[in-house]
Amino acid sequence: MAQEDLTTDEVYVALFRIDHASLAAPIRLSTDPTERVAEEPVIYGTRSAWAGANPLLEPYLWAIADAILPSDLEDAPATAQIAIEALDHAIIETVRSITSPPTIRMAVVLASTPDVVEAEWSNLLITTVDADAGEIILTISREEIENEFFPAGRMSRDRFPGLHL
Repeated sequence: MAQEDLTTDEVYVALFRIDHASLAAPIRLSTDPTERVAEEPVIYGTRSAWAGANPLLEPYLWAIADAILPSDLEDAPATAQIAIEALDHAIIETVRSITSPPTIRMAVVLASTPDVVEAEWSNLLITTVDADAGEIILTISREEIENEFFPAGRMSRDRFPGLHL
């Protein structure tokens, strides 16, 4: 209903969960400083149970993020890019230490109801990471469709006996 109203007090929040085998715990990020989650140092974030997180112990930490629109070129792969402000140098060190593609899940929730998922995308890969002193640009894509096996199998009497009656 907030989507269709001319004015609304509702705030959309994008939640990100980045997983990789070399990480001790998933990286959880939020695009909204919904509430203060720590006093010293002062840290803001969103408490949500999305993707199995414990809202009290594992909040989604606030990060300044911006979506970069994908190109519409015919020969370009279907990718999306997210630019995240690098507020801490440790984030850049963590990003550069990962050698294989991590997975990322994204969800859109409302700040007033962070446990109710409005939209969700999962099983995406972070294909490239460009990091400098100011920002980190993540390029996100799905598993390439060209990697799927084709043809999947022959329709023979052994595999599909009902076809040969």
